[in-house]
Order: sequence, then C-alpha cells, then structure tokens
Amino acid sequence: MKRNALGIIFILSIIVTACGQTGASQGTGSGATASQSYIENKGSDTLVNLALAWAEQYQNDCPDVQISVTGGGSGTGFTALINGTIDIANASRAIKQEEIETAQASGFEPVEFIVANDAIAIIVNLENPISELSLEQVSQIYKGEVNNWSELGGYDRPIVRLSRETNSGTHVYFLETVVRLGSKEDKSIFSADTLLLPSSEGIIAEVRDNPNAIGYDGLGYVTEEVKKVGLSQIGSDLYILPSAETVVNGQYPISRNLYMYTRGEPSGFQKEYLDWILSPAAQEIVMELGFVPLEMVN
Repeated sequence: MKRNALGIIFILSIIVTACGQTGASQGTGSGATASQSYIENKGSDTLVNLALAWAEQYQNDCPDVQISVTGGGSGTGFTALINGTIDIANASRAIKQEEIETAQASGFEPVEFIVANDAIAIIVNLENPISELSLEQVSQIYKGEVNNWSELGGYDRPIVRLSRETNSGTHVYFLETVVRLGSKEDKSIFSADTLLLPSSEGIIAEVRDNPNAIGYDGLGYVTEEVKKVGLSQIGSDLYILPSAETVVNGQYPISRNLYMYTRGEPSGFQKEYLDWILSPAAQEIVMELGFVPLEMVN
C-alpha cells in the first residue's frame, strides 16, 4: 500500500529519546527499557543527516521513545525492513516492485511516506569553465560517449566520472533518470571507468580536489567548494540551477521525493513520530539542511 503524505558508508548511529507511549518496547530494536519504546531507522545516506536532525529535535521535545538512525544506502534499508530488523527504512528512491513482492512474501505490505523533496545537483570543480550542460550531454558523459572536457567547450582534459555506489538510491535514480534519460527500454549503464564512492561527502571532496571531475549529489550536501552546473531539459536551451525554488516551480530537470517506509500501517509511537516528521516544525529542519519541504511543493 502506498500513501502520499506530508566516502565512507555511514556507520553513524544515534540513540535519542522522544515523545510517544510509555510502557513496554513496541519496536524491533532491543535497546528500549520498560518505560521506553524503540524505533530502528536505517537506509538512505542522502536522508541520514536529515533523519538524525529529526531524531535529535524530537528528543528535545519528548522523552519516551529511543530512535536509532543509521545509513548504508536505500537498498540496505529496504533489505533490513524486509528482514524485520528495523522499523522504518529511509530511501531516496521509490521502492521497487520486486522489493514490494519480497515484503509481501515476508508477510507485510510496505507503506510509503513522502517526507521531503530533493534535487540532484550536477557538480564540477571550481576551476572548470563549464557552467551549463544539457541532460543529454550528462548522459553521454556517464555512458562514456563523451570523454574529454574539450568536447563540451572546456579544457583539453579527460573527464573523471564520479558516482555513488550501486546500493545507493541516488545511484539508481541517476541511472534511470539521467543516464537512461527516463527510458525504460534503454539498458545503458555507467561507463566502466566511473569511480564509485560510498558517500555524498566523498563525492563533494573528490570534485573539490580534482579539476577534471564531475559528480552528482543531493542538493542538501552541495557546498560552496564545488560548482553547481545549470541543466537544460531535453529539447530546451534554458539552463536551470538546482534550488528549492526551481524544484517547486518544476523548472529543474532532476528533482525527486525522499521517502520513509514502514512494515504495514504504523501505529502508536511510530505513527506519532511519522506524523511529527510531516509537521511544519519538522519540515523547517528540511529547509535548514538544504532540502525542499513538502509544503513548498504540495
């Protein structure tokens, strides 16, 4: 069932206390005491910093629920949800049909919550004179059809392609939306010499230090140490930079939802936490961390 509602893999973990029901633990985690409930939250590295910030703020308000937040990638989160070792999976892509079917075979229906919005920024080194690219050109770069910056009006230097690892939801989204330009018939893959990095921060650091590099990252991770490239839609000559405003008005070509998934309809303290995440107070944190709040899009 779906519901539309408001370079290092992170081994980052935090235990915090938050609002909810008192009494025996109701989550899958084993760290709760008799007066606490426990939520195990795992998945997308794009979402992990936001999920940590949410958990920290929730702790300041409500002392009854422990929340553990870890990263590892959207695929890792879905696997853990299906295996029953977590309560909430964070994802930067929608759940796949085969993952839904595996969950159903395990005895539950995954329930989807859209919790924020994001843009995928194409980034290059500050020294790179390239400031605009079409989606077709980015696709050609990552498929290995364009291999030198001079082919795009830049310096005569080889292009160094950077990508997230394959368990990343951002990797999957970028492959389907940019490399394959949204075509389900296109079976193109990343060029074999693409460097796969395990974290969003790793992408930023490598682009910052390598004048030949190109990468992509969630807007909330992009710093002033790298240059965001303006992108044009297919068939358009209007180049748009990623921002909350260009996501909201639909001009930026590659924006997406960010998700949380539960094992069936949540109840009790888990539902209270998810309801809070969709509230204006939690959505203010979305904006503070550089992502796009739901109320700006809905």
